[in-house]
Amino acid sequence: MSQVKLAVIYYSSTGTNYQMAKWAAEGAEGAGAEVKLLRVAETAPESAIAQNEAWKNHLEATKDVPVASPEDLEWADGIIFSVPTRFGNVPSQVKQFLDTTGGLWAKGKLVNKVVSAMSSAQNSHGGQEQTILSLYTTMFHWGAIIAAPGYSDPSIFAGGGNPYGTSVTVDQEGNMVEDVEAAVKHQARRTVEITKKIISN
Repeated sequence: MSQVKLAVIYYSSTGTNYQMAKWAAEGAEGAGAEVKLLRVAETAPESAIAQNEAWKNHLEATKDVPVASPEDLEWADGIIFSVPTRFGNVPSQVKQFLDTTGGLWAKGKLVNKVVSAMSSAQNSHGGQEQTILSLYTTMFHWGAIIAAPGYSDPSIFAGGGNPYGTSVTVDQEGNMVEDVEAAVKHQARRTVEITKKIISN
């Protein structure tokens, strides 16, 4: 059986979803996958970024992380997204990236990709679940296979109990409220396991 190729794609302005993406990459590599950790390109104006010290510092600290491209999606058998919520939807940077996938979609290159997603927000009812479901709507158009964690492991309950994908609340200081590391790694391993089943057929 060939090795699963997994792209972990994140957008993060201050680091939360970057950390979740790194945990996902660790979990997937532990499950035997070949992993690419990739970031969505920042499209916000420099003037806006400069006004937020944490945003500016995080962008500088992660400048060497490769930027995701449609070619990475074609390469991957499975994809994990880690994105914050923006009014119950994905950030505009992520939407812009998704809008570049039309060529792959038109050629059927995204059909049967296995996809899973994670999110974060500043409060527990800040749109975490809706953001993941909004992202999955695009995946349905791709013809992708959604690998939601459900309640397949005790770590899901310990991490807040989101069956659609791991999500975390972030306080005003930028700290994660729930301990989601184990849930993220479980979700990544589950995504690899499901992807193995798909590519082996």
